[in-house]
Amino acid sequence: MPQSTGCILWFTGLSGAGKSTLAGRVSSALRERGARVEVLDGDEVRENLSKGLGFTQADRDINIRRIGFVANLLARNGVIAVSAAISPYRAVRDEVRSKAQVPFVEIYVEAPIEVLEARDTKGLYKKARAGMIRNFTGISDPYEPPLNAEVVVKSAEESIETSANKILGYLEKRGLLR
Repeated sequence: MPQSTGCILWFTGLSGAGKSTLAGRVSSALRERGARVEVLDGDEVRENLSKGLGFTQADRDINIRRIGFVANLLARNGVIAVSAAISPYRAVRDEVRSKAQVPFVEIYVEAPIEVLEARDTKGLYKKARAGMIRNFTGISDPYEPPLNAEVVVKSAEESIETSANKILGYLEKRGLLR
C-alpha cells in the first residue's frame, strides 16, 4: 500500500560520509514500496535555491532553514522528504526539527575524519588542509554531531545495504511505512 503520511528524513554528517549515496539508496527502496519521495540534496539545493550564499555560519543556517522549509511543505502533503546536507550546526537542525509538522527522523551518517580524508574523492579535504578552502566543515569549521539521532549509521564500517536496511527498519518500526 502506498505511503499516505509524509515525514522528513534528515541525513547529516561530514562531507564524503555517504549522505547522498545512502539517501539515494533509501529513496529508491521507498519508491519501490510505492512511497512518494523527494530528495533535497545539499549541493543541488545550494545551486538552485540558495545560490549566492557563502559558507559562513549565518549563510549555512539560512540554507538549512530553506531546506527544512521545503522538506516540511513536501512532507505535510504526504511526501517523504529526504534531506542530504551536511547541516553542521546542531541548533539549526534542532530548529528545523521543532518546526516540522510531520515526523522528523534525524539520520547521522558517521565516519571518522581520517577515513573521509583517505576517501576524499573530490580532493576537498586536501584543499581545505592546504588552506585553499575556507570554512570547510570538519577542518576549519566545526561539525556538531547529533546528540540523539533516531538512526546512526557508520559508513566506514557498514555496507550501504546494511545502513539502508537499518533506516528502513526504523521507519517500519515507527509505523512510517505501510
